[in-house]
Amino acid sequence: MLSLNFYLLGSMIMILSGMWGFVSKRKHLLSSLLSLEYMMLGIFWLLTMIFSYLGQECYFTLIFLTFAACEGALALSILVSIIRTHGNDRFSSFTMLRC
Repeated sequence: MLSLNFYLLGSMIMILSGMWGFVSKRKHLLSSLLSLEYMMLGIFWLLTMIFSYLGQECYFTLIFLTFAACEGALALSILVSIIRTHGNDRFSSFTMLRC
């Protein structure tokens, strides 16, 4: 059985790679949203491992997963409305005058 440190290291790598993707891939809105969701999955995995190690109930992780799913649905609806109004999801085509 793998130790808790292996799982914590894996979740930290997920969170940091999601941050790196969010910072470096700023050309399209969809790639930014995908890296944010990847960070949320890393945080969910970290919370699950910590709460299971401590022997606590995992209700907070379910609430966190519910909010992450709602955030993903809201982001996709904003992405669809932006594509309908602007024609693409590139950040360079967004201006404050057209909003």
